[in-house]
Amino acid sequence: MYSLFLGLNLLLNAHLGSAYQLMCYFNNWAQYQSDVEGIKPHDIDPCLCTHLIYSFVGIWKNNITMTKKKALDDYKEFNDLKKRNNQLKTLLSIGCWNSGTAPFITLVSAPEGRQSFITSVIKFLRKYGFDGLNLFWQYPGCHGSPPRDKHLFTVLIQEIRKAFEKEVSKNKKPRLLVTAAVDGAIATIKSGYEVSQLSRSLDYIQVMTYDLHGSWEGYTGENSPLYKSPAETGIKAFHNIKYIMDNWKQKGAAPEKLIVGFPAYGHTFILSDSSKTGIGAPSNRGGHPGPYTKKTGLWAYSEICTFLKSGATQVWNAAQQVPYAYYGNEWVGYDNIKSFHIKAQWLKKSSFGGAMIWAIDMDDFTGSFCGQGTFPLTSTLKKVLKLHNASK
Repeated sequence: MYSLFLGLNLLLNAHLGSAYQLMCYFNNWAQYQSDVEGIKPHDIDPCLCTHLIYSFVGIWKNNITMTKKKALDDYKEFNDLKKRNNQLKTLLSIGCWNSGTAPFITLVSAPEGRQSFITSVIKFLRKYGFDGLNLFWQYPGCHGSPPRDKHLFTVLIQEIRKAFEKEVSKNKKPRLLVTAAVDGAIATIKSGYEVSQLSRSLDYIQVMTYDLHGSWEGYTGENSPLYKSPAETGIKAFHNIKYIMDNWKQKGAAPEKLIVGFPAYGHTFILSDSSKTGIGAPSNRGGHPGPYTKKTGLWAYSEICTFLKSGATQVWNAAQQVPYAYYGNEWVGYDNIKSFHIKAQWLKKSSFGGAMIWAIDMDDFTGSFCGQGTFPLTSTLKKVLKLHNASK
């Protein structure tokens, strides 16, 4: 009997030890472009991710507000995905770079404003069927946000968590989750985050380990390298996933709450000299906009696959464990199935809580661009993390 108990206990521990999270952002931008056939909420495979995060909503007069009139239909479709996977959790993300810092600065500046916001959040999440909130403030304590906001961001998180716990005691529903997307830059962490305090109140901390290099630097570089380049010195040596995640952990964040960011897109460059094609090659601007993302200097994975099929030279960057490719004077640093697999294995060995992908709509969701099946990047993460709770 004792041996049976011991065996069951070991089995339980093994199961708990493999409970990684896969948190997938869904950005609804493409639906509102008349000439783009973008992904709709019902196109998402609800069994790929443990959490789906709808982005974004805004803040108006210290209250949560919809950014698009069509969003009501989106919310219903998005949360109806839980009917096809009852273990799926959905979160609503508020903020992002486009919303600016001003609404957050006003919100956190007074207790009354924070309370108004929290009340509106609980009402909004319950009304539309979300399981929690994702705060996406870029960034407290910098980029126009005053130094005091570093602490006030902590206060806001603490008050949200307390209100979510209090709300549970009244309606007997599962507690709403509270998570935050955070930066990895040393200066931003120092200016914006009280790491230990945030870790105690947040359920998960999604670390944006991407946009680490781009056309704004004037030379080619990888979007989301696992390790530093041998040629990188000084602060540039910190622009890699390993350093960023270790830094968050060393500053007091619980490893099991830290979620590693995975980009389903790459940064593009126009080479100044098409004969110089390696890491650090001179670049004079971002690459041409893709037909779907329509952003200079950025391609979704599906767009990258089209570029690769056009005859581009593909190079595996062994030092940083990510690929890059070039054709003529166009150059892209990106991720593929191989780099996602390697990074996911690394996060498991490092005992982090899981992965988050920005964004599932930038993956090849139809399977028609890359020839790797539907959602190839997201599916790779699910497979490596062995997500039983996202498979039913």
